[in-house]
Amino acid sequence: MAALAVLKSTGVPVLEAAQVACAAIREGRGRAKRALKCIATGAEELARQEKTVSFEKAVATALEARQERRRRTVYDFRYITRRFMKRCPGLAKRRVRAISAQECAQYIESAFDTPRQRQKARLILSGVFSTAMKRGWCSENPVARVEVTRVEEKPVPILRGDEIAHITHAAEEYKNGSCAAAVGLMLYAGIRPHEVERLTWEQVDLRNRAIYIHPRHSKTGGARRVTIHRPLAQILNTHRQSDASRICPPNWSHHWRKLRNAAGWQGQKKWPQDALRHTYASYHLSYFRSYTELQCEIGHRDATLLRTRYVDQRGVENARAFWQALPRAKSESSYG
Repeated sequence: MAALAVLKSTGVPVLEAAQVACAAIREGRGRAKRALKCIATGAEELARQEKTVSFEKAVATALEARQERRRRTVYDFRYITRRFMKRCPGLAKRRVRAISAQECAQYIESAFDTPRQRQKARLILSGVFSTAMKRGWCSENPVARVEVTRVEEKPVPILRGDEIAHITHAAEEYKNGSCAAAVGLMLYAGIRPHEVERLTWEQVDLRNRAIYIHPRHSKTGGARRVTIHRPLAQILNTHRQSDASRICPPNWSHHWRKLRNAAGWQGQKKWPQDALRHTYASYHLSYFRSYTELQCEIGHRDATLLRTRYVDQRGVENARAFWQALPRAKSESSYG
């Protein structure tokens, strides 16, 4: 009768309460103390599993944790996570612990169109779940079980000799040559547009013919030393400013676009992405004949990307002329 009274006091039907008690005793191997310990442990695990937040909250936390990273990295993280929530209805309010690997794959496919976009989106989505795991909001990173999107690398076309002459001449003419040094660094040192934008003249050592890229300025987060060859030395000596000055003028993206338009890349003629960097890589390998040296100069961890996408030897017209002197005029070239 006393046991019956205890079961009734739970507010659960007596039969159900008895079944729960029997299950607990079975798990406790017939010992009451062990059964109680099983119940307490299960309660703690259940509370842990129920501790979670919405995807929107997880994104905000992950973004806050990345505020000290490079501006471009933060921008990409914010843009891609917003696109996920915009193109995947209901995702923003979903609990991160409840999101499966299959759903992650569907979100990536729905929100992004190209293999390269999906590859980057997968990386950033994985970052959101990694932060959520550290906070105890989910027990695993479901993106780890999503297959990596295969990207077929295609060689990027490089500039022809006359096009090199056009862009360097336009750089000298545009805004009294205020962009000439930046164009020279991209073409003759392979420095990325966003890296050039962060450079100051203090990082340019004309005496030792070297440019020093700081870790916080590089795309990959690694420092590197880039050699200043003869044509670049001519440009930098001509346009040298004080150490504290930036290489690029303010509003660099706008000026870089206008300069390309002035050089003939407008209308139907589209500018190939990273054309100057790829041109540099192709001419460097053709003349210096060293993947190892080029890898160090350009800041890659290995030579794989150089071999599959960066180097187009067919487009190289006269590598020696490229490294010995600047193109002579807008309509002429010392190549070919």
